[in-house]
Amino acid sequence: QVQLVESGGGLVQAGGSLRLSCAASGRTFSSYALGWFRQVPGKEREFVAVISWSGGSILYADSVKGRFTISRDNAKNTVYLQMNTLKPEDTAVYYCAATTYVRVTSTPATYRYWGQGTQVTVSS
Repeated sequence: QVQLVESGGGLVQAGGSLRLSCAASGRTFSSYALGWFRQVPGKEREFVAVISWSGGSILYADSVKGRFTISRDNAKNTVYLQMNTLKPEDTAVYYCAATTYVRVTSTPATYRYWGQGTQVTVSS
């Protein structure tokens, strides 16, 4: 069992930065690949980034590549999403999720555990 709690969301102007954190509970945190997704009301949940349990494999959505950086600290049971050069279209609720899939995956259905989400709003 893994419980995930996101933090770090807020309101920022376009071009600004935010760092999201996701704190996890559970003894097997390091066994899970961890991903970030986002969702806007009325739209499907969208993949943002994922990092493998070792940190050796990372995948980004094309829309955030070069602007966002995912990282993890297994000693702190925490995964991070550094978001730079934010755009109004990045506005969404951001969710942290954990999967036991061996390979990094961008499909929401493959993630077993989800956090409650944190709101990110980028003003123009």
